[in-house]
Amino acid sequence: MYLSNVAADPDRTARLIEIAKTSLWPLLEGAISNTIPLTIISFICGLLLAVLTALARISHVKILQIIARVYVSAIRGTPLLVQLFIIFYGLPNVGVTLDPFISAVIGFSLNVGAYASETIRAAILSIPKGQWEAGYSIGMSYSQVLKRIILPQAARVSLPPLSNTFISLVKDTSLASVVLITEMFRRAQEITSRNYEFLLVYTEAALIYWVICFFLSVLQQVMEKRLNRYGV
Repeated sequence: MYLSNVAADPDRTARLIEIAKTSLWPLLEGAISNTIPLTIISFICGLLLAVLTALARISHVKILQIIARVYVSAIRGTPLLVQLFIIFYGLPNVGVTLDPFISAVIGFSLNVGAYASETIRAAILSIPKGQWEAGYSIGMSYSQVLKRIILPQAARVSLPPLSNTFISLVKDTSLASVVLITEMFRRAQEITSRNYEFLLVYTEAALIYWVICFFLSVLQQVMEKRLNRYGV
């Protein structure tokens, strides 16, 4: 019915086309200036945190295991939106005020770190124990075996799920609008607050998210093929 009503009104059709054209660049600008940088920075920080957390989980130091388990449980057991609210709106109550972008990076990094740590931990544990023993038998230390033998193989195993995490993070960055970051979704909100064409503008934003995620999916497939061809 919506499309039929639009088609029956040439003036409205022309207006919608004009809105779509004028909305495209602001949406792309929001994606380029904030959505994509926020995704990349948060994923890199989260991945580093995930590796440290995974190593803590498999270590023989009890206190490290407990800290890592509590962290993973707390992050996985609470909504990302709540975590962002606590960091940006809650911390100022105890005297800690953070820039919106920094708040979002912290929130997304903590979230990625918790989920990705389980992926990395499982990948490390999937490597046969004989690989560790072989490294020790030629005089390697724990860190050398981990760096030169285990992690390269674990990276190959964990690439597909970590790539999915990265793609999901692109979409999750839309939640950064609640901490006043002008990323793509917030740009869409600002545009619709002026023209009230919610279906058109939000659909346009959704298509841009889809194109970005589709490109990343293709890149993921290329990387997987290269790893499968040459090995790690």
